[in-house]
Amino acid sequence: MPNKAKEDTEERNAVAAAKCRAEHSFPPKLSGWDFFRSINSPKYIVAPMVDQSELAWRILSRRYNSELCYTPMFNAKLFAKEEKYREEHWAGLSQGLGGGGPNDRPLIAQFCANDPEYLLQAALMVAPYCDAVDINLGCPQHIARRGHYGSFLMEDWPLIASLISTLHKHLPIPVTAKIRVFPEADKTVAYAKMVVEAGAQILVVHGRLREMKGHLTGVADWEKIRLVREAVGHLVPVIANGNILYHEDVAACLEKTGCVGVMSAEGNLYNPAIFTPDHPESWRLAEEYLTICDELDTKIAYTRGHLFKIFRPSLNVHTDLRTELAATTSREEMWEVTRKLKARLIQDAEESAQRGESFEGRKDEKGFPILPHWVAQPYFRQPMPPQDEKKAGGEESNVVPPTTSGKRTAGESIDQDDASSVRDKKKNANKKPKKSPVIICADPACQNSYSPKCIYQRCKQCCRNYQREQNRFDCPGHVIKSAQQQQEEKAAKESKVKEVARTQETPSPLPRIDSEEALAGVALEGMIVSPSENDATMSEAKSNNCSIL
Repeated sequence: MPNKAKEDTEERNAVAAAKCRAEHSFPPKLSGWDFFRSINSPKYIVAPMVDQSELAWRILSRRYNSELCYTPMFNAKLFAKEEKYREEHWAGLSQGLGGGGPNDRPLIAQFCANDPEYLLQAALMVAPYCDAVDINLGCPQHIARRGHYGSFLMEDWPLIASLISTLHKHLPIPVTAKIRVFPEADKTVAYAKMVVEAGAQILVVHGRLREMKGHLTGVADWEKIRLVREAVGHLVPVIANGNILYHEDVAACLEKTGCVGVMSAEGNLYNPAIFTPDHPESWRLAEEYLTICDELDTKIAYTRGHLFKIFRPSLNVHTDLRTELAATTSREEMWEVTRKLKARLIQDAEESAQRGESFEGRKDEKGFPILPHWVAQPYFRQPMPPQDEKKAGGEESNVVPPTTSGKRTAGESIDQDDASSVRDKKKNANKKPKKSPVIICADPACQNSYSPKCIYQRCKQCCRNYQREQNRFDCPGHVIKSAQQQQEEKAAKESKVKEVARTQETPSPLPRIDSEEALAGVALEGMIVSPSENDATMSEAKSNNCSIL
C-alpha cells in the first residue's frame, strides 16, 4: 500500500510538471556552475527575509550593487492551497504577472516546507517568473519549530533529501538550499554533502547554529563555511552568510572562506548600500525607498518597518520623531516624518562640520568605524546580561551605543554633575520599579510590547493578524477562532436549539411510580402504577384507601 501511494504521488507530480512546461516556455535547465554563470556569477546577494525582502526593497538594493535577490520566505502549503495568500505575497500571480518582471532578475524564490508534493505545487506556480527555487533549511524561529520546517528539519535528513530531490526531478528550473551549521564541523560537512547529492545547485551556508538568534546571535563561524566549500565547492557554488556588517567585510569573508559570493540580511536592512563602499545619508535612502513604494503601492507595515531600520541611529537622537513614525498609518504621514527628520539631520551635519568634527578613520575600542548618526550603518545587537547580573542590577537596562553627535540619546545617562540629575533622582525615587522589562512586539512595524504568554512574541492585535495570515489558531495567550471553528460552534448551537425544541414538542410519557410509593400514600392524578407482584402489599394499600387514578 505505501508503494502504491508513493506511485500515485509521483504520477501527480509528473502531471503537474508537464502541465507547467506546456503552459510556459523555459530555457534548458542548467546545473551547478553552469547555472551560476548563466545568472552572471553574482557576488553580492540579498538574503530572503520574511516581510522585508519584498519587491520595493529588492529594487532599492539592486540600485546599490546587489546582483542577486531572494524573495521573502513563503509557506509552500499555504502558497499552494490559498489564492488569498498567493495574491498577498506575490501580487498579480493569478494574472500571469511575474513579481517585478525583467527588472527584478536574477531572482530566487524561497519556500519553507515539510511536504514534497505541496512544495512542488507552490514551486511550479512561480517557476516561470524566477530563476530558481530555494528551500529554507535555516530559519531558527519558534514558529519554524512548531511548523516543523527551516532549521528544525536538520535532524530529518531523509525528509530534506526528499524535498530537494522532488524539485530537482520535476521542476523546470534549478533548486537551491540555504542551511545552518551543526556544532560539529564533520557533521556540518556531511550534511552539506547530503544536500548537494539530493540535487541543490547552489548552497548558501549560514555560519551560525540553530540556537544563535536574537540576543544570542553571536558570531558566524567562517571556518565551518570554508570546510563546506572545500568539500562541495567543486560541484556547486557555495555562498557565505553571516558577519557582513560593513562593505569591507565582504572581501574579508571571501578571502577567509574561499566562497564565490556573500549574502547579507540584517546588514542590508540597516544599510541597503552595504555592497558599495559608501555610507549614504539615511534620509536619502528613505526618500528613494518611499518613492519606489509609492509606485508599487507597497504595504504600509513593510514600509514603516524598513524606515525604522534605515533611521535607527537617527531616531536614537531625535526620539520624538521615533514616536511619530510609530504612529503613522499612511505613506503620506511617513513622508512627513521623513521630511522633518531630513531637515534635522542636515542641520546636525552642518553643526558638526562647523565644530570641525571629522569621522575619517575613526574607530571604537573594538575596531569598528565610528560613524555619524545621519548616515546608514549597521546595528549591533546588545547581548543579554547573565542572570546573576540581572538579579544584582535589578531592572534590565536598555543600552544604546553612544552617538557621535553632541546630543544626548534616550539611552545615555545624564552627567552626574548636572543639576537636573538631582531633580531626576528625587523624582524617580518615589516611582515604583517596573515588574518586568518591556519587550517589543516581533512585528517589525509595531512598537507595542508583547505578553510572555504569546508564543509568536507579538502584541494582541499583531498576533491575531498573524494567526489569520498563517491560518494557525494556536496561541494560548491570544485565543482566536478560525472561520471554520466559528461555523462549527454556530452549527452546534443551532443543533442544540433544534433538539430542545423537538423535545418540547413531543409529550413525554406519563411517569410511573412503583407500588412501594403507592403504599406510602403517594398517588397523584395522572400517574400510572403498575400492578405489584406482592399481593399482600396491594391488599394493605387498599385497606388504607389509597386511590390510584
